[in-house]
Amino acid sequence: MILKFYTSLLLLFLINSVWTRTARQVYDDLDPDHWSHYTSECPQECFCPPSFPNALYCDNKGLKEIPPIPARIWYLYLQNNQIETLSEKPFVNATHLRWINLNKNKITNSGIESGVLSKLKRLLYLFLEDNELEEVPAPLPVGLEQLRLARNKISRIPEGVFSHLENLTMLDLHQNSLLDSALQSDTFQGLNNLMQLNIAKNSLKKMPLSIPANTLQLFLDNNSIEVIPENYFSAIPKVTFLRLNYNKLSDDGIPPNGFNVSSILDLQLSHNQLTKIPPINAHLEHLHLDHNKIKSVNGTQICPVSIALEEDYGYYGNVPRLRYLRLDGNEIQPPIPLDIMICFRLLQAVVI
Repeated sequence: MILKFYTSLLLLFLINSVWTRTARQVYDDLDPDHWSHYTSECPQECFCPPSFPNALYCDNKGLKEIPPIPARIWYLYLQNNQIETLSEKPFVNATHLRWINLNKNKITNSGIESGVLSKLKRLLYLFLEDNELEEVPAPLPVGLEQLRLARNKISRIPEGVFSHLENLTMLDLHQNSLLDSALQSDTFQGLNNLMQLNIAKNSLKKMPLSIPANTLQLFLDNNSIEVIPENYFSAIPKVTFLRLNYNKLSDDGIPPNGFNVSSILDLQLSHNQLTKIPPINAHLEHLHLDHNKIKSVNGTQICPVSIALEEDYGYYGNVPRLRYLRLDGNEIQPPIPLDIMICFRLLQAVVI
């Protein structure tokens, strides 16, 4: 089970570089006689590296329109331009596209021709960060694995926009204008393989509804969340990394065992309004509680297992796995209480 988790996580973060590196290696020995053919196909505004013939680099060119994309292209780089529209015409021959980077342009929803994205049947990665979108574009290619929409003006998610994206593993919506009303109970329906959901830096006051059950990483930093509903995490039993930094959580807003969840390994609650450490699970490995209002720490009270039992069973028992504890920015005075060290025997760093 542990091996499966780390394998999935590795794929989530490294697949971009692995794919690119693999593709480059495949074409390192490209016959120079073919170079002139690739050069003649290359749009004059762009760069087509002979050693990487499936890639087209049109980034940082001041483009206002997308040039015609050759049929051989898999990887398309269009970031840092002045592009306002996405029309079907440039993509007529580009039936093999896997990757499109359109970050840092001026694309609006009205500038996206109806159906242009969904016709890119083989597209796996779509990057539309730092544009001027006001809602999630639809319809989307059904085979998408990553959708990055950070730093737009998105306040609306059309009904059913994700319903057919069963292969999507990463959805990034951070730094937009989402309110609680934009996230309905069926908003994320269909995202059966989602691993990472980032809704940080929006305007949420409540925990979002119906997070996909397979979610491993949930990022909700920089919102205005005040309450964790009872048994909220029972619906996402695989969540491992949880970030709730820079919210408005107080002791009253957390149920007695709100974070006592065996799947959570990394819990970040920095810059909230907590006056005490909430109950945690013995499996937790990293706990961030800096910049709250905590005045004291009692190791016996916060220890997820009985210290007496822990001494009896030692490392063969249910020893808490906490390795990193951050408490700076509170009102706690050193030294670290001895019972903290007795309980959390695996601690490698305590910041106080």
